[in-house]
Amino acid sequence: MKVISISSFKGGTAKTSTTLHVGAALALFHHKRVLLIDFDAQANLTTGLGFDPDEQDSMAPVLQGEKPIHDVILETCIPNMHIIPADTWLERVEVSGALAADRYSHERLKEILRELPYDVVIIDTPPSLCWLTESSLIASHSSLVCATPEFYSVKGLQRLSLFINNISERHGTTVLGVSLSFWNQRGKSNEAFLRVIEQTFPGKLLQAKVRRDIAVSEATIYGKPIFETSPTARASNDYMALTAEILTRI
Repeated sequence: MKVISISSFKGGTAKTSTTLHVGAALALFHHKRVLLIDFDAQANLTTGLGFDPDEQDSMAPVLQGEKPIHDVILETCIPNMHIIPADTWLERVEVSGALAADRYSHERLKEILRELPYDVVIIDTPPSLCWLTESSLIASHSSLVCATPEFYSVKGLQRLSLFINNISERHGTTVLGVSLSFWNQRGKSNEAFLRVIEQTFPGKLLQAKVRRDIAVSEATIYGKPIFETSPTARASNDYMALTAEILTRI
């Protein structure tokens, strides 16, 4: 089993969309058993697959030792792809209950995931360098970094790189690659952005880039991935190419 964190230092980098569509592509086209974990209290991944976060349990009671993980896993509309939803309790989970007194609480997620019967576990992390993100990276074999070709996104990569490197020194996680979304082939600053990414994460930029496509936003209305709602859309092709490239790296 491979555990992958989807990481970003800021919002708006298509982190959640990447989680959803890479997971769906692995299940649909590569016949992998996939578990998605929504580890962001905003619960966008949860709602993006048609679930109401106010009606579901998240990883919070599992981390607190109150429920077994199998009790919070839900089936999705995609065969072989399951999800653990998020809710607002995740936001401060580390300072409450059993976790508050556990000095090694950030390692608990890794222990919980160890024996799950999946080929790939993908964790959608918050867009910040918080306890949830650190726990996810510690639990993961590798991290997929999400970025967009804009100044604030690329600047955030440098802080994220330091954060991941610090965890890697202690726990061995690696950077799987850097995924670019909202890509415009004709962007005037593309070369400068790509150069900064190469300096920050040498050799990690993925060739497959996801172009801006309204069909992705429309798919969330139906609680389904774009492969189900607009299979011929350009973003559908881009996510399939991205997933195939990720598979070659894991």
